[in-house]
Amino acid sequence: MRWLASRMVKVREGPWHDHPRTPASRSVIAPLLWHYRLVASTDLDRLARTAYDAHRAAHPGPLPSWEDISDQEKKAWRAAVSAVTGSGESTLTEAPAAHSIVVQAGDQVRTFHTEFTAGRQGSLVVNDEHASSHHALFQLAHGYWFVQDLGSTNGTWLNNRRMYAAQRLKKGDKIKIGRTIVVVVSAT
Repeated sequence: MRWLASRMVKVREGPWHDHPRTPASRSVIAPLLWHYRLVASTDLDRLARTAYDAHRAAHPGPLPSWEDISDQEKKAWRAAVSAVTGSGESTLTEAPAAHSIVVQAGDQVRTFHTEFTAGRQGSLVVNDEHASSHHALFQLAHGYWFVQDLGSTNGTWLNNRRMYAAQRLKKGDKIKIGRTIVVVVSAT
């Protein structure tokens, strides 16, 4: 459990948080994504060792350290990690399926492949005096796009209902940011 908790904290403090967010917003979706962020390395040895260390931490009895296990066991751990991440050269975050979301705000149509904020100063600029600077966060988790309010003054609304937690998005959804309606054209 210590291993898992330390990885989750590392993710929340990682460099992918490069835009302002409220402390509450960091805890809503980040736990859903920790395992995708963790497996973002092509170094099979490091991943195999990390998996083995997690196994050791969860095992009720004593197990030898990574350095003390046989080469055959190390090879087996590398094979297991490789099977989970795809080939030895790719990882879960580098999978061929490119997820994207297409949104329309007024006459502006944008396509995003990674998380983004919408607001007066967001990646999706909403020119609306009733919108906050960073009003809402759009984020991909488990193959689905989600939206959450970032503590905005006027709230974020999904299909005419105020949101209090992250909500899954689908084609045709209408997100109200200030007085501006953002329509999900597609979410794949």
